[in-house]
Amino acid sequence: MNREHGITSISKSKPKAYQPAGGLAGEPLAQKVNVVTLGCPKNLVDSEFLLGQLKHSNVQLVKNADEADTVIINTCGFIQDAKQESIDAILEAVGKKNRGEIKKIVVMGCLSERFKNELAAEIPEVDSFFGTNQLRGVLNSLGVNYKTDLLGERFLTTPSHYAYLKISEGCDNPCSFCAIPLMRGQHRSKPMEELVHETRLLAEKGVKELIVIAQDTTYYGLDLYGKRQLAALLGELNDIDGIEWIRLMYAYPAKFPADVIEAFQKYTKLCRYIDIPIQHYSDTVLKSMRRGMSRNATRELLLHLKNEIPNLALRTTLIVGYPGETENDFKELCDFIEETRFHRLGVFLYSQEEGTAAFDLGDPIPAEMKQERQTTIMEIQKEISEQHNESLIGKTMKVLIDTTENDFFVGRTEWDAPEIDQEVLVHSGHPLNVGAFHSVTITDATEYDLVATA
Repeated sequence: MNREHGITSISKSKPKAYQPAGGLAGEPLAQKVNVVTLGCPKNLVDSEFLLGQLKHSNVQLVKNADEADTVIINTCGFIQDAKQESIDAILEAVGKKNRGEIKKIVVMGCLSERFKNELAAEIPEVDSFFGTNQLRGVLNSLGVNYKTDLLGERFLTTPSHYAYLKISEGCDNPCSFCAIPLMRGQHRSKPMEELVHETRLLAEKGVKELIVIAQDTTYYGLDLYGKRQLAALLGELNDIDGIEWIRLMYAYPAKFPADVIEAFQKYTKLCRYIDIPIQHYSDTVLKSMRRGMSRNATRELLLHLKNEIPNLALRTTLIVGYPGETENDFKELCDFIEETRFHRLGVFLYSQEEGTAAFDLGDPIPAEMKQERQTTIMEIQKEISEQHNESLIGKTMKVLIDTTENDFFVGRTEWDAPEIDQEVLVHSGHPLNVGAFHSVTITDATEYDLVATA
C-alpha cells in the first residue's frame, strides 16, 4: 500500500459525501440533498450534526450531487491549497446548476466565514452563504426547523465503529500563522454533561473508538469551569460502556496540563497516543510564531510525556518555510526530529494567510525551497518510521479492523489514528469482523505499514 502519510493538508481535505439515501418511513420526500465536507474532522462533525437534523426532517439525503436537488458544501479555509479546493468544489456545483442538474447551492463553513462577501460577489450562482456555527441558518435556508430535542444526535459519516468527539469550538491561542480564530472565533468549551450524553449516543450506535478533537483540546474547560478540565472529561468518557479506545488529538503543547498525564496512567481506555503539534523547534521561529514555548520547554515536555506514559506514540505536525526560517533554524528542526524519533509526523508548507499576525512578514522563502525542506524531513521520518515498524516484527498486537482490501483485512493499532496514520494489513484464514478488535502477529514491515497474521 503506497501512501504518503501526513505530508500535506490536502490529504485531510478529501470531499466526504453523505452515504445512504432515504427519508423517514411514511413521509413524502420534499427535496434531495447532498452534503459535501472538505477539510478536517472538526468540519466533519459539523456536517454530521447537520445531517442528523436533516435526517429527522422531510429531506432525502443522497450520495452525490448527480442525484440531488440541493448541494451543501461545507468548506475549508485553513491554507491556500484547501481554499482553492473549496472554491473548485463550489464552481463544480455551479456548473451543475447552470446545466440544470441541480436547483440550489448552499455554501457553509470556514471559507464562507472568512470571505462571505467576496464569494457572494464573485459567485452569485450560490443561493446562500453561511459561516461556521450557523447550523440553524443552513436548515432554515432549506425550509427545515432546528430541532432542540436532538441534543447530541449526529448521523455518522465515518465507519460505524469510530467517531470524532469535538469538545470545544474556536481558539484563544495567538499563533501568528493561523487563521482559525478568524474563522472559528474564541474558544468555547462544550459542557461536560453534553459531551457525555453525546458519547453515550455514539456508543449505542456501535462506536468503539472515540477520537477527541478541538482546535486545542488541552484548553478544554477553562472558560466554563475556571480551570482546564480535559483530564476530568477523559475520566468521564472512560466510564462509558461500549467505548474501548479513546484517542487524544490536537493537544496544544504550551501549558500542557499535568493531570492529563495522570489520566493516561489511570484510565485504561486511553490509547497510548498523543497528537501534539509543535510546529517548529528553533527559538527564533517559535518566538515569531507566538507559540508560547521555547525549544528547551518543548524538549522537556516531550521527554516528560515519554517517561511518564509507557509505550506512548507521539504524533506531531510541523511547518517549514515560515518567513525568516534560516538554514540553521531548519537544521535545528531536523536534528530535533532525529533525536525525538516521533512515531508519526506530518509537515505543512507555510501558507501566508490574510488577517494573521505573520501576514506582514510576507512569504519570502521560495516554494521550491519549502518543498525541499518538507521532503528532507519526510525522508528523515521515513527512516525513523521504518525502524519503529521493524522493531515490532514478531510481536502480537491488538488491532481494530477498519475495512477489507483485496486479500487483506485492514486495521490499526492504538498508535494509529484513521486517515492520517499507518495501517496493519492482516492475512487471515477466516473472516475478521470489520469494526471488531483482533489479536494479530506482526510478520513484516514497510516504512508506513505493517503486515500481520491473525
